[in-house]
Amino acid sequence: MSTVILLRHGKSTANGSGVLAGRTPKVGLDDTGRAQAAALVERLAPVPLAELVVSPMLRCRQTVAKLAEARGLKKIKEPGLSEVDYGEWTGRALKDLFKEPLWKVVQAHPSAAVFPGGEGLAEMQARSVAAVRAHDARITAKHGENAVWLLCSHGDVIKSILADALGQHLDSFQRIVVDPASVSVVRYTETRPFVLRVNDNGGDLAGIAPPEPKAEANGGRGKQSSDAVVGGTTGA
Repeated sequence: MSTVILLRHGKSTANGSGVLAGRTPKVGLDDTGRAQAAALVERLAPVPLAELVVSPMLRCRQTVAKLAEARGLKKIKEPGLSEVDYGEWTGRALKDLFKEPLWKVVQAHPSAAVFPGGEGLAEMQARSVAAVRAHDARITAKHGENAVWLLCSHGDVIKSILADALGQHLDSFQRIVVDPASVSVVRYTETRPFVLRVNDNGGDLAGIAPPEPKAEANGGRGKQSSDAVVGGTTGA
């Protein structure tokens, strides 16, 4: 299977406002977010990209706009990667939500959290993981298993995808940190995903593209192995 870069959108006008924006329309990038989006072009320059898949939300589309233009790639909108539907919590101040009984559930037992008038976090994880794996299978079939592709989505969505890749229960996903414009990387294989990066905010990304598999490796099939390296990898 291929390698996916999980990019959280850049800093938005809602980040730091003290309000849960959720799916509020027309929430775009602020000045910092636009600078982060512009920096992606050079930051990802060493990485070949087969496709760009994005949440339909404006802030995600804006984050990859310059990258898409530089690479000549179209943005494929994927509703399954959209922001959590926070329902009646959307647009409310975090200081008020902190007092709600559901807040503690979201923190300690998120798999049981269902937002009033919205969706549950378990439902969000199911649809986002299904979307990632469907696109990964499609892109692998089209571009080969050495393909690298990028998706741009939201903090909780990416955290839930990483939790799945790590074999971690959703109730532990709050332990994962995903900053605006950060990059996490997962390489899917036949038997397990490999998590290569989490919340990377500026490191060298050249090593995430897999090398061409050796013909004698993996039973002579010349395919990427699903086996973990005993003793640890030796680097790119």
